[in-house]
Amino acid sequence: MRRAFFSAGFLLSTLGIFVTCTVLASQPVTAADLLNIYRAAVDSDPVYSAARASWTAAQEKLPQGRAGLLPQATLSASTQHSNRDLTFRDPALTGSRAQFNSNSASVSVTQPIYRQQNFVAYEQGKTQVALADAQLATAAQDLILRVAQAYFDVLLASDNVAFVQAQKTAIGQQLEQAKRNFEVGNATITDTHEAQARFDLVTSQEIAARNDLEVKNRALEQLIGRSAPGLAALGRSFAPLPPTPASMEQWVEQARTVGLPVRIARENLTFFSQDVKRNRGAHHPTLDAFASVTESGSGSGIQGGSGTETGSKVIGLQLAIPLYQGGIVNSRVREAVANEDKARQDLENALRSAELAARQGYLGVTSGIAQVRALEAALVSSQSSLDSTRLGQEVGVRTQVDVLNAQQQLFSARRDLAQARYNYILSSLRLTAATGQLSETDLQRVNSWLEK
Repeated sequence: MRRAFFSAGFLLSTLGIFVTCTVLASQPVTAADLLNIYRAAVDSDPVYSAARASWTAAQEKLPQGRAGLLPQATLSASTQHSNRDLTFRDPALTGSRAQFNSNSASVSVTQPIYRQQNFVAYEQGKTQVALADAQLATAAQDLILRVAQAYFDVLLASDNVAFVQAQKTAIGQQLEQAKRNFEVGNATITDTHEAQARFDLVTSQEIAARNDLEVKNRALEQLIGRSAPGLAALGRSFAPLPPTPASMEQWVEQARTVGLPVRIARENLTFFSQDVKRNRGAHHPTLDAFASVTESGSGSGIQGGSGTETGSKVIGLQLAIPLYQGGIVNSRVREAVANEDKARQDLENALRSAELAARQGYLGVTSGIAQVRALEAALVSSQSSLDSTRLGQEVGVRTQVDVLNAQQQLFSARRDLAQARYNYILSSLRLTAATGQLSETDLQRVNSWLEK
């Protein structure tokens, strides 16, 4: 009876220590949740900030392309001072010296009427803006995934520290029990050595777990630009759901149709196809309308003479037909065609990669649900196995080694279950990202599973 009471007390003590360690490791008094971390990363992450700056720069491609279709106006003016010495070769004639100014001002306007290259450059500007939009959306999705990965990496590392600490405490109590039993002659020294070996091993695992937690915290700090706060842990409201729609092929089709990598590859192909047209346009004639107004005045420069004032107004058309430019146009066309072919192959690769990503994400979600459920059942079974093994040790049919093995199995099941839950969450986010639909709304859904 006394032995049974000791076993029950020991079990309650172990479970209490485990719960306490878990709470201390993953439930700080003021815990930041996933949305808090994401919003901090939006403001501080240099990768996303660089993407936004690149997008802002790309918006200027449209007015730059439009400029080639609009009039070009130039104002020019000049002034000059002249000293003129006039000397005759006939000594009988007297030379002269004069000083005078010459001034000129002109306004000219040129309006392109037909320039094939300029028309295509304007369309390329539109394509580059659309490409920048897709690239910024990709950077936003990538930030969400990086934040979620860093967040749950920290939670898993915290869980591992708590699990190892709880395991170390439980083994330490087994070690003390083995020493007492050896002293009174109820056990051999082998049990003590086995428990000591397990205790030393779990001590080294604790050091590694703490180091891993430190590294994961530093990775999170890199995103938010400040010290990593305490994080809200996954709570009891966590409820893994199957993908909607429930067909893998529908997810694959969405990824191939509207996935951001595919969208970027399509815009790239469009841009390089337009580049072929733009370079071929260098063979085309150009037609411009032009107009200019000039006013000029000059002193006489002849003694006793009178200066002049001149005004002119000109309007006309200018046609230019390129004949030969050293072969550079043909070379640029060949280069553009090769780039277009590369972009076409990049699009094919993007389509295949999108299909693979959608399938991996879908299988990650569906298998993740099954794995979570299986590990939840395994955790219950492992706890029952440990209870039975302890009881067997008390009645003499189980050894100290059996108890230590059962403890190890229980803590492994807890660790694996925590990792499976986090993997499911990340897989669901990656699946949504594969179709280009990942947004802060998806983080809000995940955030609702965290303990506030």
